[in-house]
Amino acid sequence: MIQRRIAALYCVGHSPWAPGTAGSLAALPAAVAVHALGGFPLLLASSALALLAGYWACAGVVGSDRESDPDFVVIDELAGQWIALWPVSFADWRLDADAALSAAGIAAAFVLFRILDVAKPGLIGWADRLGGSLGIMLDDAIAGLCAAIVLGAAYAVSALAGIL
Repeated sequence: MIQRRIAALYCVGHSPWAPGTAGSLAALPAAVAVHALGGFPLLLASSALALLAGYWACAGVVGSDRESDPDFVVIDELAGQWIALWPVSFADWRLDADAALSAAGIAAAFVLFRILDVAKPGLIGWADRLGGSLGIMLDDAIAGLCAAIVLGAAYAVSALAGIL
């Protein structure tokens, strides 16, 4: 079933250790490749496509079960991690940096996203409790957006510090 394969990112979701972390880690080289091909605009569009494909795939996997969020479903981690990487991609794209994203930015986006995804504070927890394919995808999208906001603020402060 193609929906199950997409939801699991083929075999990544079947990792014997921390499938969510494995999904987030698998998202990193994929994001670097997407950024290298088309910069921030392509990562932005690919993130939207991952959210839509993830919603469709999760709907096929969990059906009408609003309580289920199987461990093997990690497409949500890919989408959320890509959203968390938006400030890194945007900064490199605007500065006409080489095709590779900064390692420090990638590491910061990964750590921030994983902390928020695991802790599920506030709105992230609310989205998670929605259940079903919407809850599965939305909590990671919000966690990614929150991580992106924090990382974007850090980029802005660092840019201002460089000016002073």
